[in-house]
Amino acid sequence: MEDKSPKVSIIILNWNGWKDTLECLESIYQIKYNNYDVVVVDNASQDDSLNKIKNYAQGLVNVESGFLEYSSLNKPMAIFEFSQKEYLNSPRVFTDEYDVISSREKIIILKNNENYGYAQGNNLAMDFALEQLDPDYILVLNNDTVVHENFLTEMVNAAQKHEKVGAVTPKVYYYDYQGRNDVISHAGETFNLYIGRGKRFCKNQVDNGQCDHPRNVDTIEGCSILLKREVLEKVGLFDPIYFAYWEDTDLSFRIRRHGYKLLYAPQAKIWHKIGVSWDSYFSYFVIYHYMVRNRLIFMRRFASTLQKVTFTVCFLFYLLVNIVLMVFKEDSKTSKEGLKAINDGLHDFKSVK
Repeated sequence: MEDKSPKVSIIILNWNGWKDTLECLESIYQIKYNNYDVVVVDNASQDDSLNKIKNYAQGLVNVESGFLEYSSLNKPMAIFEFSQKEYLNSPRVFTDEYDVISSREKIIILKNNENYGYAQGNNLAMDFALEQLDPDYILVLNNDTVVHENFLTEMVNAAQKHEKVGAVTPKVYYYDYQGRNDVISHAGETFNLYIGRGKRFCKNQVDNGQCDHPRNVDTIEGCSILLKREVLEKVGLFDPIYFAYWEDTDLSFRIRRHGYKLLYAPQAKIWHKIGVSWDSYFSYFVIYHYMVRNRLIFMRRFASTLQKVTFTVCFLFYLLVNIVLMVFKEDSKTSKEGLKAINDGLHDFKSVK
């Protein structure tokens, strides 16, 4: 019997993180929603990720997780693997064989030639899905997440109920918060353009039902974002100028500027391994892209003149505090890298139009 549920393309970007990706995949293949495609896009990993993911699909890897039990019932899966040249240049990459295989028994793997970053890596997969899979929705999902079996059903239901909702975010828990898995990381966010910072609802709070009501929010975290096809076609995808960090905030603002709403759906639940792709808060990559360069690019695009003035004052103070923290760190190498990142971020921002 044909499933009449809206079709969802689930995009998972992998870069040297196959262990997290396998746990994420196992949780997805155990959801109760039935009409979806899984697209794993690999950003030229160097840790044998592709072979590990294919071995998992063939049933040769047993995934260990504290959140779910591994199931072999849907394995081996049909693997549809495409190089970047193949999936970018072929008008039709699937045969009729693909369509008759159930969602739980197939996986699509896209192999990128290089590390395009979070924004463009996901964009390439989203373009592929829109052209080849004809989805009603696209779900961008971090590989370092584990999902509840009902999460996609709840997100799609929430989006279907509201015509002007352009994107939906779930309730995001920390995967491990001092040994707990019921502490909220993200339940939607308000954003203050006068200081260039967001404020998350219920952040770091044990979930006692205080964030169980749906609400419209200003921004959606990119670790899990369900996007309507029509919205992507009107608004566009992530802006690759960000590479990583702030691309989700930028897209959130563009969606709202087009008259759509962003909805927090509390009954949809996932767990997120916060920050597994960088070593520490003071890593060069995070400071350069997140704290300096990308924040400035975003504020230049979306803030009014008055907001830019107040933000500049706050931002200079923010930078000063972080510089002091870096200087007094015992790790002189990390401190030097942090200071260099701030300088490079400011310099690079000036060259971005």
